Amino acid sequence: MGELIEKARMPIGVFDSGVGGISVLRELADLLPNENYIYFGDSKYAPYGTKTLEEVRRLTCADAEYLIRRGVKALVVACNTATSAAIGLLREMYREIPVIGIEPALKPAVLSKVNPTVLVMATPMTLKEEKFHNLMQRFQSQAEIIPLPCPGLVEFVERGELEGERLISCLSQLFFEYRNRNVDAVVLGCTHYPFVRGAIEQVLGPDTAVFDGGAGTARETKRQLLNAGLLHLSGEKGSVCFENSLGTGELTALCEKLFYS
Repeated sequence: MGELIEKARMPIGVFDSGVGGISVLRELADLLPNENYIYFGDSKYAPYGTKTLEEVRRLTCADAEYLIRRGVKALVVACNTATSAAIGLLREMYREIPVIGIEPALKPAVLSKVNPTVLVMATPMTLKEEKFHNLMQRFQSQAEIIPLPCPGLVEFVERGELEGERLISCLSQLFFEYRNRNVDAVVLGCTHYPFVRGAIEQVLGPDTAVFDGGAGTARETKRQLLNAGLLHLSGEKGSVCFENSLGTGELTALCEKLFYS
């Protein structure tokens, strides 16, 4: 019993290809404020979404191993691309702890309206992977689902450029083909994208609902920790430690800005 209590005090490891996974970390900290977190962003190799499957798997496994060595009780893969490419592999490698991934919030988007038109914004890698195609097939009879690759958008967030004319221009070009169509919902299929949600809503207008999967990942993390007896039940607020493969002061400041804003 004492060993389990000690294990419950260990941090949760959260990682992403860069700073985008902080959108998931915020959901986790809101739902589980007593937990301790180590966040690792691999900005040195961001974005993952334009790399090969083999590269993404190698980088994802290295990220996970780094956090395992830091002594975490669970892994949250706060990256859609890494989840699509390697979540099964990670669960095989680390069977002794919960390993939670993220997927595009397609189900709530599809169920938000009868036969809606749904754009799924994601990196090219996420949209190519079998995991996404299986998810899309589950709901394709209930909606028109349109995958929308968004190369270049991750880099805006990595620079901390969350608003402004250049971002609006980039988004306007991405949505240009659909400007005269009635788009009912947009799914943010990359954890970087919630940080530019305001700009996305500005370009699409008030009639398009926007969905992301961060809150669902937080709920699943809580469920798995509860089942494993690993919830940290202390009344004290937990800590958050930010680490990045580039290790610059600017990136640390950006991480804190994104998390606390």
